[in-house]
Amino acid sequence: MEALHVIAGLDPRDGGPTYSVPSLCASLTRAGCNARMMTVRSDGCVERPDLQAFPQFASRTPVLGSLRLSPGLRRAAATQAKRSDVVHAHGLWLMPNVDAGNAAAHARTSLVVSPRGMLANEALEYSSLKKRLFWRLLQRRAYAGAAAWHATSQQEAAEIRAFGIAAPIAVIPNGIDLPDVLADHDEARPRRRLLFLSRIHPKKGLPVLLDAWSQIAAERPEWDLVIAGADEGGHRGELEARVATDGIPNIMFTGPLYGEAKTALLKATDLFVLPTRNENFGIAVAEALAAGIPAIVTTGAPWSGLATERCGWWIDQGVAPLVDALREATALPPDQRRAMGLRGRAWMTRDFGWDRIGRQMCAVYKWLASDGPRPPQVQTR
Repeated sequence: MEALHVIAGLDPRDGGPTYSVPSLCASLTRAGCNARMMTVRSDGCVERPDLQAFPQFASRTPVLGSLRLSPGLRRAAATQAKRSDVVHAHGLWLMPNVDAGNAAAHARTSLVVSPRGMLANEALEYSSLKKRLFWRLLQRRAYAGAAAWHATSQQEAAEIRAFGIAAPIAVIPNGIDLPDVLADHDEARPRRRLLFLSRIHPKKGLPVLLDAWSQIAAERPEWDLVIAGADEGGHRGELEARVATDGIPNIMFTGPLYGEAKTALLKATDLFVLPTRNENFGIAVAEALAAGIPAIVTTGAPWSGLATERCGWWIDQGVAPLVDALREATALPPDQRRAMGLRGRAWMTRDFGWDRIGRQMCAVYKWLASDGPRPPQVQTR
């Protein structure tokens, strides 16, 4: 079984799919489905043996430049699709996505599409005219013959159906690599840490977090709020100006953190928060839970298991619910937060290990190739 995966970029600053897609491919290969990736080269793209990265066409026209045109990728995808059993396209609205769909159609190879959160209402409203035009002119035709779509949650499956897609949908979550690090929840530490770890983007709900923090910071002088992540569109500057103007205490912006710096941050974190308006999955939530950190997440992300697994708080959006959750969580003694974190890590180990995810996706590919039964993860209506 040969699978070709196409994603428009793998710069870590672009968020979750730049981590989850390579990890999915590695897990597929371990499961017996040989997976290879193609992408457009970027500064943060890491070389790996299962990846081909192609240069982007240099255009003086801003619109064309933003579409990540790559003639090299288009030609290579057309060739490789003929040798593959499945072409798996990740994302929408960029030319590599169109190239993947067209390559699969011309080769008569099964096409799987993962929208990666790009069909959420919040995402569709951003540059909506451009996206409508792109869909009508290019994307709809390229994806019309998709044999199946892939959603990382039931919430995303509903978004795919709402967009008018009638093809089967495989609901398979992203996986998580269990880190060696485990949050220490050390009672002897003089400071406690509340961590936001994600892209600094308006949809992530950071203004709401600042509103909530401003209400409880004086009650919890031993707590620091750390905001870590890559800035998008100057949103960090807006938030820092708000912090300075309002005099909100005990807030630190670190920028994006990777490797050992990220590991050290997670080890000394007591509580994770993501007050997002919309997520198709939320890999940062899984990373925090895997590190043994209880989490506060809004219903904009598909993490109802935080309540059922007793490892966090799944709350309504808005300042008041967030204030209530923060008050409750920060009032707990460290040993209770540690116990919650360990339950979260056990949940990640049980249900979100990459080897399990790879086997599930490989079963979908085999079903599409008429080499196996329809997996239970596939919904046909």
